[in-house]
Amino acid sequence: MLAAHYEGSGSIRVRETEPRSPGPGEVQIAVAYTGICGTDLHILHGAMDHRVGPSAVLGHEMSGRIGALGPQVAGWAVGDPVSVMPLRWCGDCPACRDGNTHVCHTLTFIGIDSPGSLQERWNVPADVLVRLPADLDLAHAALVEPTAVAVHDVRRAGLLATESAVVIGAGPIGLLIACVARTEAARVLMVEPDSSRRALAVELGFETLDPSGCDVPAAVQAWTQGAGAAVVFEVSSSQQGLDTAVASLAVRGRLVVVGIHPPHRDVDLFRFFWRELTLHGARVYQREDVERAVELVADGAIPADRLISRVEPLAQAAEAFRSLESGGVMKVLVKCGDDD
Repeated sequence: MLAAHYEGSGSIRVRETEPRSPGPGEVQIAVAYTGICGTDLHILHGAMDHRVGPSAVLGHEMSGRIGALGPQVAGWAVGDPVSVMPLRWCGDCPACRDGNTHVCHTLTFIGIDSPGSLQERWNVPADVLVRLPADLDLAHAALVEPTAVAVHDVRRAGLLATESAVVIGAGPIGLLIACVARTEAARVLMVEPDSSRRALAVELGFETLDPSGCDVPAAVQAWTQGAGAAVVFEVSSSQQGLDTAVASLAVRGRLVVVGIHPPHRDVDLFRFFWRELTLHGARVYQREDVERAVELVADGAIPADRLISRVEPLAQAAEAFRSLESGGVMKVLVKCGDDD
């Protein structure tokens, strides 16, 4: 079978690999599509070599069908359409004991810490499977995992109907957050410097601001009749985005940090004190977020056709990475096998 391997130094190489039969408690997935995300690009550039082994197979945003069942697997059948929740936790640490398994002290992220889905056949533990509706387009289903990220972010915010939400950064995750927030009947404003991303956000029905051409906090004040935003999602991973987020919040507003920032950032803590602001971290997702994501993708609340910019065959996986890195695209999928 074909598999795409990260070879270090910015290199992805597709080569033949001998498939392995699923072991006890495992299933083998015939992978249909794998999405590439910013984390995969970070890996490509060596930023996560301390976690990713040599000749690793990447990929964690995926869809496919069960191709084979290992011993001791019940409740699944060959041909079932599935995605995965690519997390493995210890069950024993304080976070796990408190029910926060997604932030386990020794969390394993499948596709980073262990082999991922950029291959034709992929063995995974049966307990990470996520059942998909039989009629869901498997290309669309590859967006379930990033949509689960957005669902978790919105849930962490405690976003209420009619509240004002500002999303700083209109990349794939930012747009997914905006779509999820809209399903909660929130008012959404997106802040994005890239004109093509702003255009897509407008096409999808969102109001936008260009931060290079206006005073964003002042514009947010005007948009909220002087109150400020109830919630700001910081997705840009930039100091400017963080500063803008804090300055745009209403009294007792909530800041949700979605973007992965460097270890140290300056934060206006006086404003946190003065306005009684709340800061929420948001990391990956929980099972209920993934299940909600399946519903949103299946119901069409996520505009999958507009978010999927390009699909490359597995043999051209390196080109898929180059395409995402070059910009001007949203989601890039790798077609790893049949989708019927």
